[in-house]
Amino acid sequence: MVDVLTRLPLFKLYRMTGWPQMLPLNLTLSPSPKCNSRCLTCNIWMKRENELTIEEWDKVLASLGQAPYWFTISGGEPLMYPHVVELAELAYKHCKPGIINIPTNAILPIIPERVEKIAKACPESQLIINLSLDGVGAKHDYIRGIPGNFEKFEERLGQLLELKKSLPNLAVGIHSVVSVFSVGHLDELIAYADKSGADQFITEIAEPRVELDTVGLPITPEPADYAAAIDRLIAYVQTKQFKGISRITEAFREEYYKLVKRILEVQDQVIDCYAGWVSAQIYADGTVWPCCVRADRLGNLRDHNYDFREIWFGEKIKEVRRSIAAKECHCPLANASYTNMLHDVPTLARVGKKVLGIGGKGKSAEKPRVPAGAHLMQRPETLVQIRPEALKPLPHPSKPTAALPGTPTRQAALEEEEVRIAPQG
Repeated sequence: MVDVLTRLPLFKLYRMTGWPQMLPLNLTLSPSPKCNSRCLTCNIWMKRENELTIEEWDKVLASLGQAPYWFTISGGEPLMYPHVVELAELAYKHCKPGIINIPTNAILPIIPERVEKIAKACPESQLIINLSLDGVGAKHDYIRGIPGNFEKFEERLGQLLELKKSLPNLAVGIHSVVSVFSVGHLDELIAYADKSGADQFITEIAEPRVELDTVGLPITPEPADYAAAIDRLIAYVQTKQFKGISRITEAFREEYYKLVKRILEVQDQVIDCYAGWVSAQIYADGTVWPCCVRADRLGNLRDHNYDFREIWFGEKIKEVRRSIAAKECHCPLANASYTNMLHDVPTLARVGKKVLGIGGKGKSAEKPRVPAGAHLMQRPETLVQIRPEALKPLPHPSKPTAALPGTPTRQAALEEEEVRIAPQG
């Protein structure tokens, strides 16, 4: 971690002047878009790509050296990717990351086995497994589009918490996407997570992303509704007593929630964005993106002998970096936002004061109103900027929907996934 802190000033210089050339600290790997969820807030499950083989991933990761500190293995559903254990092993072998983060929908029974293999294969990395939860009981099943998903979530959570007892590098969290479908029952989620035994409860706002094929969909909560809900989450966090590194991570998490509120309010970059300098994403087909929201095609690794550096230090990325620095885009993407906050001096000052207990409690000591099962807000009307043709009701997840051209139907995709998911040796 000390090495990461010493690189932060160099990244600021790199963003301002183009020197010294630096590889990203924060890298997301998306080995496959295939998913066995059918979420109301995501259409990635409909995509099919010419995916990199595990041998190709080996070459890509070797080209990165030990520059990345934080890896996220994403999807689709990353833990249904047949080679997910091997991919994590390769990231560990070549890059020695401090953190490997993997989100999961908690559906597959093979998840605990694969998590255990990854944790044991990467002993010096902190492995964070975040189980997705967008509602309690039937609400979760509705949003996720899979009957019985909540029951499977509880089963996987119990299994992973038991596994954690014998794996010191494993952390188990709960992750919620705050959307128009869930913003009205965030209090219920807070109350559930508080009693769950999970190491952390984190949220991320639903937003239009090229990666998820959700551009134009009315999924983002109206700013006032998000602010009201997230204020209660912040108040809840402020009543907790955190120790050690958790004091720092929770302080950053509170800053992120406040940052999202501000971005939704002003519709602009609130702090400088470092996507394309400090963070990046490698998509399933080998395309390198600065982030999954814009998904600018910086180049395909297959066309560059699997050398990430050729793309990262090439010519095409310069125009994308100019656009990002000129604030021609803005978003509350969590993965990039946490990296951005590390480079924002006022944010670091506030985090430092909070961790050191400077400034007193003030209003932050108010106790949150989080009665179990409470619904303190009405479901909001959607006021995000969307195309007129997108203003139509989203389908109920239990009803069949038309697939994109060249993609399988919902049922066909589910049947295909049941066949293709095989345990790794």
